[in-house]
Amino acid sequence: MLRRILGAVTIAAPVGVAAPSLAQTARDLMGSWTPISVTSAAPGRDAAALGDPPSGTMMFGSDGRFALIFLRSDLPKFASNSRASGTPEENRAVVQGSIALFGTYAVEDAGKTLILRIENGTFPNWAGAEQRREMKLSGDQLVYSTSGSGGVAATVTLRRTM
Repeated sequence: MLRRILGAVTIAAPVGVAAPSLAQTARDLMGSWTPISVTSAAPGRDAAALGDPPSGTMMFGSDGRFALIFLRSDLPKFASNSRASGTPEENRAVVQGSIALFGTYAVEDAGKTLILRIENGTFPNWAGAEQRREMKLSGDQLVYSTSGSGGVAATVTLRRTM
């Protein structure tokens, strides 16, 4: 009798009950991601600092390494056709319109925190830094916050590409 009751409970329990959400891990981020938006809500700051939409990619490898390259899709071409001969204005536009970094990554707090251990990048002040970023992964969309290179918080939204 007890066996029948337990069997009935086991069969009936899942009906109408939402499955518990599973903790997300670094494995859930593996693959390539495309930026949808990088926005800042700070007064006086460009709401779409890297363009609308930004160009680029963020890759999370199975080996725990990441690479991020974001840039404005409307960066001006250098008149000299040489990176070594850019004018101060051209160089400023590229520096202010792009960010690239690489290092290792982890996910903690049951999928609520993305940790980036930055080895180097186009903003050298972050080299060697560990950044903890609040994140939310929902299907093929990843949203995380960042303090930004100027200390102004930004929200990054990415879509999985593979």
